[in-house]
Amino acid sequence: MMDMYSPSGRFHFHHQRRRIVWTLSSHKILFAVLWVSLFACSIIWQRSAVNVLRIYQKGQLPPRQWPPMLRPVVFNLTDFGGVGDGVTLNTMAFERAVEAISKLSERGGGQLNVQRGVWLTAPFNLTSHMTLFLAEGAVILGTEDEKYWPLMPPLPSYGYGREKKGPRYGSLIHGQYLKDVVITGHNGTIDGQGASWWSKFQNKLLKHTRGPLVQIMWSRDIVISNITLRNPPFWTLHPYDCKNVIISNVTILAPLHSAPNTDGIDPDSCEDMVIENCYIHVGDDGIAIKSGWDQYGIAYGRPSTNILIRNVVLRTVVSAGVSIGSEMSGGISNITLENILVWNSKRGVRIKTATGRGGYIRDVSYRNLTFDNLLVGIVVKTDYNEHPDDGFDPKAIPSVENITFHGIYGRAVRIAVRIQGSEEIPIRDISFSDMNVGIAKKKKRLFQCAYVWGRAIGKIFPAPCENLDQYDEQGRLVRRSTSRNATLTDYDV
Repeated sequence: MMDMYSPSGRFHFHHQRRRIVWTLSSHKILFAVLWVSLFACSIIWQRSAVNVLRIYQKGQLPPRQWPPMLRPVVFNLTDFGGVGDGVTLNTMAFERAVEAISKLSERGGGQLNVQRGVWLTAPFNLTSHMTLFLAEGAVILGTEDEKYWPLMPPLPSYGYGREKKGPRYGSLIHGQYLKDVVITGHNGTIDGQGASWWSKFQNKLLKHTRGPLVQIMWSRDIVISNITLRNPPFWTLHPYDCKNVIISNVTILAPLHSAPNTDGIDPDSCEDMVIENCYIHVGDDGIAIKSGWDQYGIAYGRPSTNILIRNVVLRTVVSAGVSIGSEMSGGISNITLENILVWNSKRGVRIKTATGRGGYIRDVSYRNLTFDNLLVGIVVKTDYNEHPDDGFDPKAIPSVENITFHGIYGRAVRIAVRIQGSEEIPIRDISFSDMNVGIAKKKKRLFQCAYVWGRAIGKIFPAPCENLDQYDEQGRLVRRSTSRNATLTDYDV
């Protein structure tokens, strides 16, 4: 039986009758018994299904998704004094609601409904076994007043705030050491009002690194679905050192210009994650997989691994649709991207690293990528020389290997591929097959390579660089490369 709570007391949707009306027909009694049995079975099934991501074997991709658990108790934000007028500050209402749900963990937690309206708030924390549900027309609006944004220690795998030394601003919606958290709804919105933060950053008026819009840290069994995230101060959605995460049917919006560092989704030292069915239109990387920065990331030692990204549409005129790195010092592996569309953007997909990072990027599979009107489709860059300080080890050399591209299509792309390995960081075991990318302008070097070891299989357009071994459609060697270290790159992208 589902209960509705309010601060003033407990209300039941249904009251048991003291007497059973024996005059009911037998078929109605049977129907009632079956209905109760089916409902109980569905609850048991959903409780067990939430653990589904834990049982697959290492090296396998996580399954599609588990269903969010039904909560036995439901609150409305108005029960705690919330006012959705866009003016009243609702921080205390959110905090009281979260506190009430935190007391229900033994019963399976609770759901907080945010009804239609504009709910201004300062940052607040979530709790375990909680569903935050945003109704259609509901907007959680972050306050622009930075004095309400708490300061937090730097991330341990970064050493410093990403922009400034010392502490960093927290996120609008935050959680640490949580289990079983759902943020969902009927496409309600979380809006960080980032414009004031972007302006202050560009005018060097901030003393600390800006905070993300939503940040979940050291947590597991997280579902974020069916919502819109927009106008983050910094990165939009930042899962940090989390396991078993599903991000599905999420729209992420920020201006293409003058919205610095507004990445869409940044899986950071995360394991077992699915990102699917999303639309991302932002002022930096659409998705950027990370795992720590230089010596701090090496010491923290948490890789990002076993991540599936599929059925995603992205646009950015500043960076790439999907990036891996450059903060990858804890290692990144077993990544699959499939059914990805990047349109009217600067770059399609990019891998970026540098000396001093250490770590590795390996076992990455790109399948069925479509590029529409891009400057460059595929980029691998090994001289992305941003460092937190001068304490990095120049002998910490990252490795990039076993990268596969299959089913790469496009139109109006200026340069199809630019792989910039180096003598210190060669790109090894990279392969291309089933590739046909239409070119925007006639240019001699459309498939550029330097210090690359790998294969081109079957028909590839534009013609692959000489660094790659040539194989036919049946996988038979046609020509062995004699120019693996050739440097044929002439355009900085």
